[in-house]
Amino acid sequence: MLPVIAVQQSGVDYRWVVAYEVLISALTYWIYARDKRRAERGERRVPEARLHLLELLGGWPGGFLAQRRLRHKCSKGSYQFVFWLIVLAWQFVAMGSLQDWKFSKAAPNFLKPEAVYLI
Repeated sequence: MLPVIAVQQSGVDYRWVVAYEVLISALTYWIYARDKRRAERGERRVPEARLHLLELLGGWPGGFLAQRRLRHKCSKGSYQFVFWLIVLAWQFVAMGSLQDWKFSKAAPNFLKPEAVYLI
């Protein structure tokens, strides 16, 4: 939900964003379905890195839907860990956008080597 709110607040023409999101999610769903068919036939599979790249490019909603509807990649723990990190990254970016990137702008000050922090 956060990415949707962030796009609405950004002032960007949401129609282009929605069109992109629908296309990348549909592509991701199709690649999942293709990989599922290949797995059932014992053929060469789509690399997990390619699936994760599509999710990272914004196709994670399509990937999520494919996992649930096709029952594919939903029980492999290592895959799910990376998938949910990608979803979380999208949420953090959306939250950063909504907060006018104030946490991102403050990060370089926190990472200065001469700074000494006592806990």
